[in-house]
Amino acid sequence: MRQLAPLFGISKSAADRIIDHLGPSLAFQPRRRFRRDTVLIVDGTLVPTRDHQMAEQSKNYRYSTNHQVVIDADSRLVVAVGRPLPGNRNDCKAWELSGAKDAVGRTMVIADGGYRGTGLVIPHRRERGQAELPPWKEEHNASHRKVRARVEHAFARMKTWKILRDCRLKGEGVHHAMLGIARLHNLTIAR
Repeated sequence: MRQLAPLFGISKSAADRIIDHLGPSLAFQPRRRFRRDTVLIVDGTLVPTRDHQMAEQSKNYRYSTNHQVVIDADSRLVVAVGRPLPGNRNDCKAWELSGAKDAVGRTMVIADGGYRGTGLVIPHRRERGQAELPPWKEEHNASHRKVRARVEHAFARMKTWKILRDCRLKGEGVHHAMLGIARLHNLTIAR
């Protein structure tokens, strides 16, 4: 705010109020419908935050929130971001509770092995007592990994923004920050 306010000839507090007012309206808006042949990819990411009312200690031993992010497999654009949940929530539960599942409807979605029992397309697993997977399942898993890596690349690009590495916003601010970064990510990819 100290750097932004002088650019417009206003005070730091006025710049903060304006950003708080305009931030949610500039945030990413999820799509309502998808083409019939669309393939989406979902994964959860942890955003460290200092708001202990919304966050819980997670696997990185920091207070974090779990955000479910859905991208289009072809365009690599973010199409939906779920509501933040405590960081100790596993991905299959967060998929349903965050609203990401409702946002994509019946569209085909690819996910990692952490989404068992959700109806999403996940990699094949060995059955109990099975030494190794058949070759066709290994090939399928290899192609699945290559496609699913796109969501990890999206996370890497989104987390170049410092706000997603240490979010100091309270309440809904974490969600608005994630939506804003998703919008910026899409603008960067689409240009």
